[in-house]
Formats: sequence, structure tokens, C-alpha cells
Amino acid sequence: MDLVTNVIHGEGRDRILLLAHGYGADEQDLGGVMPFLDPDGTLLTVLPRGPLSAPPGYSWYDVAAGPEEMTKGFIAGVGLLDAVLDETVREHGKAREEAIVGGFSQGAGLALALAMSGDRPHPKAVLVMSGLVPGGLDATFDWEGAREMPVLVQHGIHDPMIPVDRSRELARTLAAHDVPVVYREYPMQHQIAQESIADARSWLDQVVAGEKPNEPIDISAAPASPAGAEATASRPVNEVNEVNAVDEDALVPAVTTAAFEDYVLRSELPVIVDFWAPWCQPCRQVSPIVEQIASMREGSYRVVKVNIDEEPALAQRFEVQSIPMIGLFRDGQLERSVLGAKPRPQIEAELGMLVIP
Repeated sequence: MDLVTNVIHGEGRDRILLLAHGYGADEQDLGGVMPFLDPDGTLLTVLPRGPLSAPPGYSWYDVAAGPEEMTKGFIAGVGLLDAVLDETVREHGKAREEAIVGGFSQGAGLALALAMSGDRPHPKAVLVMSGLVPGGLDATFDWEGAREMPVLVQHGIHDPMIPVDRSRELARTLAAHDVPVVYREYPMQHQIAQESIADARSWLDQVVAGEKPNEPIDISAAPASPAGAEATASRPVNEVNEVNAVDEDALVPAVTTAAFEDYVLRSELPVIVDFWAPWCQPCRQVSPIVEQIASMREGSYRVVKVNIDEEPALAQRFEVQSIPMIGLFRDGQLERSVLGAKPRPQIEAELGMLVIP
């Protein structure tokens, strides 16, 4: 099966970086982090699309299947990634052993399994962002051959989809088998944040320079509280009110989790919400379009923005799997949504609005 693939040609293109997206995303999703992960364009970045439809995007295997069928789907997904890597190596004349593989969520687990396979040459390194490997598959890993292959494992301590303990255990297992591993966790949910991307870039720089980053695994197993709950509970009342406040003078004001109920869900006007993040390049492209909509629709619609890095609870609540996502809220409900950077008339049409020329 030939997969739809997004290829980002860096200036240097010294080696391949293969990144697989998570559930409900697509081949454009992780491209948004590349200006931060590879700002100098030294990598030939390959971003394949999963084979199965999973609105609003795609997936690599059926998460609703039983354990046996899900494992079969997982193994098939590994085979698809392996084929993409082989094809890229042939087409661009790069060494498979110098490639770096990685991904997010579903894609991260597949990338790790691909890298740990003993049937093919191991890649140079693996980036595992909030990943999950079905139970028992690690028994098939080529541990002996992976001892020279560094792995970076990252996870959010408030992740409601894949518990952080899964990545903690993975990091301990890698270390126990003498695989060079660096483990990082962050105060975030099932997502990528600026801090995690900065750490990934630093790790990548070391790997490209020929180093094998390796750190002792020292993880606190204390249970994680819901994101932001502890901090909000300890704030004085006047500070909490500041968090709830919305800058009414801004053309597209930022809205926090605390203010969302009153300002968006209880609004008498329909509300357009731009879900974005600072590291997302397509978000920057669509931002002036959102501002244009706000200016043209003043008095008929409210238009606000939500930084999903700062408000992960909202991203989880409204199942924001890919950004930019522009949602139309009416009568307290998310009525429609649009994914990606698109022209204003297309965004308005997909939101069911009367398109203004």
C-alpha cells in the first residue's frame, strides 16, 4: 500500500527524519513543529499518513478492535512505516542506518517498534512522544542490537489517553537493556508543548553530532493531579478573577479554561474559537485570517482564541487532535469545526456561515 506522504526538503538534507502522526491527525500535523525541531533545515523530513479514516484525520490501526486485532493492526502499521522508510532511502540515496524515526501517540509506538526490529538495520535514533506499544511486543525487540541506538521518551504527566506510567515503564525497560535513553515528562496532557519540542531539538542536535545521550532514569511515581487544579486552588481570589478575565478590547481575545464557560458556552452570540499553539506554523498562517473574520463579523459573532499548550483541558474536552482547529460554538455546543490553514471563504463555508466575498 502506497501511503500519502508529506515530504519537507530541508536545505542540508543530511539524513532522513521519519515522523508518524497520532490518532485522528494526518501527514500535515507534525509538519507544524519542524520550524522549531529543525530550524536550520538539515533534515529530509518524511511525514506519512495513516491508512485508516479516523475523523477528523486518520489512524494507523483500529483502537476499538480487540487486543488480538489491534496487535495485528499495529504490526501491519510497522510494516507500512518500514516500506516508507525503504522507499525514501532508495529515492534520495540516504543511509537507513543514519535515519532518525519517531512520532506522536500511535505513531510513536510504531516508530519505536520499527526501530527495535531485528529484521532490518536499526536507525540512528528514536523519538517517542507520548507513545504506546501494545503489551507483549517488547519481547520481540532486538535488545542486543539496540544498545547503540539512543531513544528520547517524552510524556505529559496529565495525559488522560495514555497514562504517563506507560512511558515511565518504557524508559525503565530501555535502561535495563542498556539502551541509551533520556526520559522527560511535562505538566501537559496528550499533546506536544514548547518545552518538549525544545528538549527534542537539543537531543536531536546531540544525536546528529554523533553523541548517544543517556541519563539515569529517576522518576517520581506520585499520582498526577488534573492540569492546573492545584495551582488554581492555591491562588488568591483576586488572582483567580484575573485568570477568568477576557480582554474585551482585543480583536481576538485569548480565553482561558476558567473563562470559557461564561464567555463562549453561555454567549448569546455564536462564537468562533481558534485553537492554536505557539509552535504551530499553520496556526500563524491562519491567525490573520481569523482576525479578518473577527473584524468583518463584529456584532454578529464573537471570535476568540485558545492556546492549547496553556489550556490543555479545553483541547481534551473538545477533542482537539490537530491544529489549527477553528470551531463554531452555538448555544453551548461545538457545532462545526475546520482543520488547517485555509482561505477565509473556505473557512466560513465549512463553518456554515454566509460567505462574505
